[in-house]
Amino acid sequence: MPNPASVRDQSNWGDGYELAIEVGSTGDTQPQTLLSALWSAAGVRGCFGRRDCEPDEQEEVPCTVASLSEYGHLLGQVCLPTGWLAVCGCTTVRGGGESSDWLAFYVPTGALDTAGIVYWDGRPFFRSALIDDWLAGIAVQVFEQAEFSLGVVGWMVSGSAEASILAGELPEVRDMGYLLPRDGVLRYGAAST
Repeated sequence: MPNPASVRDQSNWGDGYELAIEVGSTGDTQPQTLLSALWSAAGVRGCFGRRDCEPDEQEEVPCTVASLSEYGHLLGQVCLPTGWLAVCGCTTVRGGGESSDWLAFYVPTGALDTAGIVYWDGRPFFRSALIDDWLAGIAVQVFEQAEFSLGVVGWMVSGSAEASILAGELPEVRDMGYLLPRDGVLRYGAAST
């Protein structure tokens, strides 16, 4: 029987359903604080750099921005809201020019498929209210430890919005979930389309 927590099973990987947090420019010290808070808030088990062997077959790597740069992704396992243990990962998405960098925590669509989580109903985009709300809850916990200017949840959403353009206002029509602070409180606007 397929196991969504198997790191070596390449069918568990694929595009990411993610919580992406805008972290600003590459020189910021905030990415490490956010990464540590994110790993803790999500309850990620382990921290690994390789997808070609299971966690018990490889040494853990430090959950640091340096490890993230070295391996390209940090990998672990997370308990989904349905109770399934699944592979997960974290990566950075570099903005170009004046665009911000992003820290993206994701569960691959392959693992969601194996766990039986429906995120596509034939529309031209992926959406799961269950996963969106779960990721938004993780973002709220992260924000309590490390404030950020913008978070978004959905399928492959890193870099698809900017806090400076939103100017503190949630869009009325939302193709993804938005997490936007106001007066020190993180507000969540779920996807509405």
